[in-house]
Amino acid sequence: MGERRCLYCQQIFQPSKFQPRQAVCGGADCQRRRRTEYHRKKLAADPEYRDVCRDSPRKWRSRNPGYWKQYRQNNPGSADRNRSQQQLRDRKRRLCNLANNTSALDLKHSAAQVWLVGPGAADLANNNSAPAQIWVIEALPPRPVLLA
Repeated sequence: MGERRCLYCQQIFQPSKFQPRQAVCGGADCQRRRRTEYHRKKLAADPEYRDVCRDSPRKWRSRNPGYWKQYRQNNPGSADRNRSQQQLRDRKRRLCNLANNTSALDLKHSAAQVWLVGPGAADLANNNSAPAQIWVIEALPPRPVLLA
């Protein structure tokens, strides 16, 4: 058997004598990509396989109803990490929805400048309205001088 070039990493490899049509080397990344590609093609082509793949997690969840609740109790750090990541995803989604938003109702003119700062400000583009916390501090009128 001759040497072959891997479809993914382009490295030369010796195919297995048990798999003469082998087209991918034995590297872990290449094998993972091969399996993922097979799975994706099989899902698209085989409705029965697609149904089995869809139903398998459902069956597992029905057999293990308290698993995730117990997992979160036993691994609070993981639950906290997931919560903070979800909050970041939610914040990013809100910012993406704000981009190019030009609808604004009941605006009052102000001579003040407003600067949006923070990690999410970079995701905004051409934004005319954004939810914000604004503090308006008006100067007090001068106190009348009392003559005694």
